[in-house]
Amino acid sequence: MTQISRFTSEIVPISQRVTGDGDESAAPEGGGGFADYAFVSLHCLPIYLDTSYRMTIDLLKEMPQITGEIGLEAADLSSPSTLCKAFDRISMSVCRVLLRQSGQLHDPSKHGAIDATFYERSAASRHYCQRISYRVQKLKVTKLVDTDTQAVLDVHCSTTREGSDADLCAQIARRNAGDLRSLAADKGYDKQSLRESLRDLGIRPLIKHRVFAPYDHAHNARIDEQRYNQRSMTKTVNSAVKRSLGFAVRARSWFREFREIALMCVVYNIKRAVKQ
Repeated sequence: MTQISRFTSEIVPISQRVTGDGDESAAPEGGGGFADYAFVSLHCLPIYLDTSYRMTIDLLKEMPQITGEIGLEAADLSSPSTLCKAFDRISMSVCRVLLRQSGQLHDPSKHGAIDATFYERSAASRHYCQRISYRVQKLKVTKLVDTDTQAVLDVHCSTTREGSDADLCAQIARRNAGDLRSLAADKGYDKQSLRESLRDLGIRPLIKHRVFAPYDHAHNARIDEQRYNQRSMTKTVNSAVKRSLGFAVRARSWFREFREIALMCVVYNIKRAVKQ
């Protein structure tokens, strides 16, 4: 079995569980629409293959085994424009659940680390940028990573750099409170209110204090150095995702870009699970 076949055999059941339409036919007869799990699977394949929608459809027509895994035949495949428009049907909440499900393939250790990185927006013509006021050049992406398995557990995207990283960290921690025992971060997340919020959630904060007084040395000495040093796994994961799946997003609107980033993390988790 090839790696793309193993990848498809993992993404399809995950999509069926998340969308809840696993009992439906992927391409119902009589002019009906595709099942949601089929669209989710088809949207993950261009990211996995690092190709356009048009090239992905052309490749799938030559790979009956892969289309069969999704429950489709070559004649059922939609046009690239239909597949592109259908991306709006996938909500960000569905993408987050997909990410959580893909992370569970790695049996996470409940010890996480958090850090931010930036993704480029793919090049667009100057005329297009002026016509739609397309000024933002980078996306800020904050990822929560399991330090033992290097699986992405959660992601937050933003088109601006406004707001505190510590407040954003608290928001992500609340979403994953039941799945975390400790959370490591660098000194950019040094905020006492964040530490208190994490402790209230039952999460041990592993964040070094900036040294302003002698007692700050004492606080830092009590931190588990081995767990704290694992925060660098976020940089490893960010580098691996960019090298294997790209450092830029292709979508133009911000909400489609956020979903693309989330699906990129889903594909990364599944690719890593398949290789292991």
